[in-house]
Amino acid sequence: MEKTLVLVKPDGVQRGLSGEIISRFENRGLKLVGLKLMQVTDQLAKQHYNEHTERPFFPGLVNFITSGPIIAMAWEGDNAISIVRQTMGTTNPVEASPGTIRGDLAINIGRNVVHGSDGLESAERELDLFFNQGEILDYSRCTDSWITEA
Repeated sequence: MEKTLVLVKPDGVQRGLSGEIISRFENRGLKLVGLKLMQVTDQLAKQHYNEHTERPFFPGLVNFITSGPIIAMAWEGDNAISIVRQTMGTTNPVEASPGTIRGDLAINIGRNVVHGSDGLESAERELDLFFNQGEILDYSRCTDSWITEA
């Protein structure tokens, strides 16, 4: 089973979209295995966006993600990363399909309400940044056999 990180960014939290965003992933059949409301520190933001350090928009990314609380989530499921990426829609909400989180809930690339890991390596790295050992749970749901074929 794949695990991946999803963040409801400060704009999503401030707009009261957290519940809807969580519901969309639950409705897809993904299992929520970690969840916390938190304030991102400057240090964590710089680690999270490390690959963008040299880009001109890096300071803006750090300022925005630290501007208010976020919700960090760990999701698990078959093809969890691809399912999360598809459910979120493309990074630029203008290009995101209707029915996706960004396509339905955002209109600006700088305020696109949600972040999701883009691959296995980044998912592992990002989950380790946002969750301590023991904060991601391993459990079974009674609906699992109705969601995933064994």
